[in-house]
Amino acid sequence: MLDAYGRKINYLRLSVTQLCNLRCRYCMPAGGVLKKRHDEMLTQEEMIRAVKAAASLGITKLRITGGEPLVKRNIVSICREAANVAGIDEVCITTNATLMPELAAPLREAGVRRVNISLDTLDEKKYAFITRTGSLSQALKGLEATLDAGFEKVKINAVLIGGFNDDEVGALAALTKEYPVDVRFIELMPMLDECGFGKDAYIPCDTVLRRIPELRKVASDGGVARLYALDGAMGNIGLISPVSDHFCAGCNRVRLTADGKIKPCLHSNGEYSVKGLDLAGMRECFERAILAKPAAHSPLSFSRHSGAGRSMNQIGG
Repeated sequence: MLDAYGRKINYLRLSVTQLCNLRCRYCMPAGGVLKKRHDEMLTQEEMIRAVKAAASLGITKLRITGGEPLVKRNIVSICREAANVAGIDEVCITTNATLMPELAAPLREAGVRRVNISLDTLDEKKYAFITRTGSLSQALKGLEATLDAGFEKVKINAVLIGGFNDDEVGALAALTKEYPVDVRFIELMPMLDECGFGKDAYIPCDTVLRRIPELRKVASDGGVARLYALDGAMGNIGLISPVSDHFCAGCNRVRLTADGKIKPCLHSNGEYSVKGLDLAGMRECFERAILAKPAAHSPLSFSRHSGAGRSMNQIGG
């Protein structure tokens, strides 16, 4: 389906839970989130119905997100049903990978084709700091399990944070030589006030190019990242710049939160509820949401926060 600006919307990001086993500082409050009642959240049946409604309008790519989607007890079943929806060509998942040692093989068998792993640092102490509760060694075990399971593509997402991990740009990029993975650096987005980082944390992705001048540009894969590579690497380096150089003109996605709200734009508070609707009602709701998708989000900076009105874990990363 085309939106009001002629963009082809073919990508749905479905959050299956707001909960997570980590407490990443840029994503959720230290104490976690106030749990909603079960009847306020989408059921598995409603999630699959929503995917069917979206697919009927031309959605072909589905990404499962959270919170942390792997804490959802029925995550494998959700992925299997979603992969079998007519019109869905690709099911992907974004995870912190700490639960992947047990779930990588079942998820691959269920039809998940691609995996994005959130990994902001290769330093154990810094990993514990940024996640508040996590273990780097467990995340790396998850990465190994993901690679062993034979997914078609594995990407590592690193949020670029000045004064925290900008000194690790080279080490993170070097993972593309050690493993058959892409590494994508994503600018820190000012969602709400809980992240605790100062103004200097918001640095542009071009920092990566200055730190690794030997990067060579490669052809786009159709996504939002500008792609580069190191000589001899097995994967690419991607730069995603929602703050310094937003890509709204080419945005092809909508999001569905775990409590059933379609968000046409990540950084807008516009939401359309599908909770409790039948298939026809969900389809109509998706149509309205897509046609309401704004041309672009407002400028973002340390002093100009997102208008989303939610933390990232409440939207879907």
